[in-house]
Amino acid sequence: MAELQNVVIVDAARSAFTRGGRGALVGNRIDDAGAAVLRALLERNPKVTPWMIEDIGLGQVGNAPELDGIGADNVAKLAGLPAEVCTFETNRQCGSSMETMQRIAQSIMVGASECGVAIGIERMGRALMGGGGGERNRVTKFNEKRLKFNDQQRNLPPGYTDQFKQPIPDYILDSPPVLSMTQTAQNVADMYDLSREVMDQFAVESHEKYGQALERGVYAEEIIPLEVEMPVFDDQSNWLPDEHGEKKVLQVDEGFRAGTNMEALSQLKPVPGIKSYGDKELVITAGNSCPTNDGISAILLMSEQKARALGLEPLARIVGFGVAGVKPQVMGLGPVPATEKALKYAGLTADQIERVEFNEAFAAQVVPSLRELGIPMDRVNVNGGSLAIGHPLGATGARIVGTVARELRRSGKRYGLATQCIGAGMGISTIVEAIY
Repeated sequence: MAELQNVVIVDAARSAFTRGGRGALVGNRIDDAGAAVLRALLERNPKVTPWMIEDIGLGQVGNAPELDGIGADNVAKLAGLPAEVCTFETNRQCGSSMETMQRIAQSIMVGASECGVAIGIERMGRALMGGGGGERNRVTKFNEKRLKFNDQQRNLPPGYTDQFKQPIPDYILDSPPVLSMTQTAQNVADMYDLSREVMDQFAVESHEKYGQALERGVYAEEIIPLEVEMPVFDDQSNWLPDEHGEKKVLQVDEGFRAGTNMEALSQLKPVPGIKSYGDKELVITAGNSCPTNDGISAILLMSEQKARALGLEPLARIVGFGVAGVKPQVMGLGPVPATEKALKYAGLTADQIERVEFNEAFAAQVVPSLRELGIPMDRVNVNGGSLAIGHPLGATGARIVGTVARELRRSGKRYGLATQCIGAGMGISTIVEAIY
């Protein structure tokens, strides 16, 4: 068997992340925007010719109409890549583009390929997951069938123990295995007795750190400026596809809210429809949850041997992977066992991780996950996180891997972790090592 190859991140790029319903990408073809990001990534790495790229993977969740068929192939052809470049798609919900990146990395590791690109694209503002009444009815019926799962989930196989230091309360185990992500966040808040104040403070700090990073130009390297046509809406906030707005250059994330403070967040009401099965305070609001976004991310991978031969200066080396499942009622804790797997693969311990990009789907899942892992908060999302940047589902995974790789280089640190929870009860993690 051939020796495993080291895999390096040559470069990573993304679009600015926009508001999903009324943002700058609403009126633009998302495949064209994805191709523009891919093309820009390759143009700034001229030593990597299009013919070197053997595989392009696309992570997406919502199946935007422009990406019908093999969406990765649409994007690759629009970007001008040769017809011989292979393409594929992955849908692991929020972990889709990180999963795509890991698949390409694993192919390079075993010597099946030398170079590939992982892309994440999401359009959440245009009928994500079907949107219509028929789709909602289908989901409701599916959820009813999943209620039978409760009769089985307590019976763990011999030798298998729960993954968390904090036991899952019976009232959560007895609750429906929900599809609502906000409900799982409330469940986790109940489980760890998280106060509204703790979560709102986390959200405020995410915006503050992002604002400071923006002033320092931290995100300028990873954001590709895109010329977009601004959408036009009627007085009911409906997009008018036949109307054409002005063109502008998109290069700043739209989710950031300067001046976000505790007083403003305290005025927000809990997300409608959630409940506490432990009869505790409802604490999940729009302010401590990620927004709805559109966006694109891309990450260029190569064997370290090939990168050295080309005279490239990679950002980081991929040294660990992990995907793990948890009870769906506590979906937000998926990063805990996924990170433990990645640490075991990398031969590292949590205290060696100096920088973390933890996807902030909800403050309620980040705070307890870090407690479980024993990772200090001052190492996490040091330039702000998804509460400020945004979370276009399929695009986030590649974004946070690229972000942590750049932050390691910027801060002079060695090991970094990118991790996120995944709908239906999973987590995914990647560990990288900076290259200087």
